[in-house]
Amino acid sequence: MATHTATLITGDGTGPELAAAAQRCIDAALEKTPGAGSIEWTECVAGVDIMDSHGTPMPEETIESVRNTDATLKAPITTPIGSGFRSVNVLLRQTLDMYCCLRPCKSYEGVRSKYENIDLVLIRENCEDLYAGVEFAKGTPEVAELIETVNRLSTDKKVMTPPESTGISIKTISEQNSERILRFAFEYARKHGRKKVTYIEKANIMKHTDGLFKEVAERVAKDYPDIESEERLIDNMCMQLVQKPELYDVLVTENLYGDILSDLCAGLVGGLGVAPGANIGDSGAVFEATHGSAPKYKGQNKVNPTAVILSGKLMLEYLKEDAAAKTLEDAVSKVIADGENTTYDMKPSRDDPTAIGTQEMADAIIAAM
Repeated sequence: MATHTATLITGDGTGPELAAAAQRCIDAALEKTPGAGSIEWTECVAGVDIMDSHGTPMPEETIESVRNTDATLKAPITTPIGSGFRSVNVLLRQTLDMYCCLRPCKSYEGVRSKYENIDLVLIRENCEDLYAGVEFAKGTPEVAELIETVNRLSTDKKVMTPPESTGISIKTISEQNSERILRFAFEYARKHGRKKVTYIEKANIMKHTDGLFKEVAERVAKDYPDIESEERLIDNMCMQLVQKPELYDVLVTENLYGDILSDLCAGLVGGLGVAPGANIGDSGAVFEATHGSAPKYKGQNKVNPTAVILSGKLMLEYLKEDAAAKTLEDAVSKVIADGENTTYDMKPSRDDPTAIGTQEMADAIIAAM
């Protein structure tokens, strides 16, 4: 039986509560699965709650632990909107070159949704595109220089707004990063018995960036004749998923589109509360829920732990503990389908007095194993 090492990043807001619930469920799944290994955890901190004490939302010792352990489970971390520090998630992905964001979206009996039997996997490129954060503020010399350069080089696509009122963000798409995320998608489909990969871009408008992604996708698809492949434009893909999600299987796309589509897909299965995620590279992986830290509920033992626990299921699969992963998912499915031992957001009414807390739902999941 293997002994794995894992980093547990406790996050901020409701993160520590969710981390504790998920860790207990993961350990219980390993303990209750014959032949499964175990995990030696290293607990680390990150987020807004440690800014005063550490001077950074992501201490170097936390990054080193992620780098040096077999896998990482990360609880939610707050990212300020419009100001403050840059996203810790983006920092981790780029620092450790975790180029793939994996987000399965699956229907579970008992979760309220307008759709049934959804089973999609979204695979998102993680390291470039507009999310690389190459931006220049309005009124700066850099913006003035960029506008001048663009206008000089382009005969028909001139920037007409003045630099003092224009911000600029750079979109980069490379052959190398496009190919590795596309190959990841096709390999994932082949390994998991999936039948189709849909690659998504906006190549009809952004011909030299999204057009390059499309070109690489067509080339990579030829190496996987056993997997059906097709193209969709991002706007059409959104409509298709709302109208007929049953036609789709594995979706692969660029960074920004992937972030938007992952929330859309989560909406199909009942929301972010049941949407797990993973960031995977060649030398490491971080597993986390798709949702945020919900700081207004901090310390109330109230929020739904399902997405973080299911992220733990993905972590167990990554560690090749497939049987324990199934033990964990089956227990989560049973508790949700039963409907008795769930948090307030999974009840027919959010004021339902039978709703239980975060830790109590984890207890129920462990009891169901």
